[in-house]
Amino acid sequence: MNATEQIYGDLKNMQVTTRRVGIPWWIYLIGGLLLVSVVRLISGADDMASIGTLRAALISAIPIAMAGLGGVWSERAGVVNIGLEGMMIAGTLGAGYFAYHYGWAVGVLGAIVLGLLFGALHALATVIVGVDHIVSGVAINIIALGMAGFLAESLFAGLPGGGPTQSPPLPKPPTIDIPAIYEPATNLQEKGWPIISDLASVVGALTRNLSLLTILALLLIAFTAWLFWKTTFGLRLRSVGESPAAAESLGVNVIWFKFLAVTISGGIAGLGGAYLAMVASPGFQQGMTGGRGYIGLAAMLFGNWRPGGMLMGSGLFGYTQAMQLRGGGESLHAILLMIAIILIALAAWGFYKGATRRGAINLVIGAAFLLWYLTTDEVPKEFTGMAPYVTTLLVLAFFAQKLRMPAADGQVYRKGSAG
Repeated sequence: MNATEQIYGDLKNMQVTTRRVGIPWWIYLIGGLLLVSVVRLISGADDMASIGTLRAALISAIPIAMAGLGGVWSERAGVVNIGLEGMMIAGTLGAGYFAYHYGWAVGVLGAIVLGLLFGALHALATVIVGVDHIVSGVAINIIALGMAGFLAESLFAGLPGGGPTQSPPLPKPPTIDIPAIYEPATNLQEKGWPIISDLASVVGALTRNLSLLTILALLLIAFTAWLFWKTTFGLRLRSVGESPAAAESLGVNVIWFKFLAVTISGGIAGLGGAYLAMVASPGFQQGMTGGRGYIGLAAMLFGNWRPGGMLMGSGLFGYTQAMQLRGGGESLHAILLMIAIILIALAAWGFYKGATRRGAINLVIGAAFLLWYLTTDEVPKEFTGMAPYVTTLLVLAFFAQKLRMPAADGQVYRKGSAG
């Protein structure tokens, strides 16, 4: 038996791989589509599933997904990375400077490189020096925020259209249109049919004005899923986040894998910053990340440290942000009904499984949301702005008990601890 086979066998015996979700992801996708269709028909809020709304949701979700994917890379290797917000800030600054002077492609590379540098700094502090992961992450966020504020004034204040807190308008990456698919999808969406029109909206959003960076981000998520669960490299990387001492005893270079994973996580977050500055917005603006690094971590938790689940969580948060950007109103009011249906369904499932207390809590809160929906015609503007963060809290509250983090996540590891 060679070394690779031994590592595979021993680590699988230790159950390094996480438990697989019992229900396939496409079942959740179909269920979500059915739920949106039902709520749309009941409430009459057709805009909640329109092509424009879904395109805005996609644009809002990708930066969150890049932060969440960075979290997956880092925490699968056992390093907590709350510095993703700062790494994304660095990415927005890098995109603003390099894209303006050298074009969109160099802007993307510049954002990734700055993210990599901040990721390497976090790796140096946590993996090499042994600083507490939370302390290092907070420091990264503070340093990046201060650096962006100082350098933005120096880099952009004298440029046409720039200022002390923003860059001039930046060149955008190329976009892709497929009229042969988009136009029929638009016609189907306008008919308002259950399921079919909603599915057509999804197809339309993915075939009109689709940024090259959006495609790159989605491919990166798929590549990460393949790399982590289908290759020897991925198994070894996940092993250092589960049992680093055991992995080292089998010949895995734990320190190298941790350092590499955390550095790459910074680069991915930097790519999310480039997306914010070049696709979601016309250019760099100070404070434009708006906590998306933290929301990305929440999406990672929602997805149980898996790229596919993380993407679903990012889509959920991006959807609520899209509602906010498009004015909310009738569509956000319809989301109250959607939340009520979900909570009541969770309550029924809890009662069926014998979790009476949890089922009762879900039922009470679901009934409150249903009452809110039935007794009002719109939600307050204040709730519109809070919607993404309220969604984050609800997700963490109701899914926390089903999460399974890497066993050694957040632990400081010293080389040679295997004895």
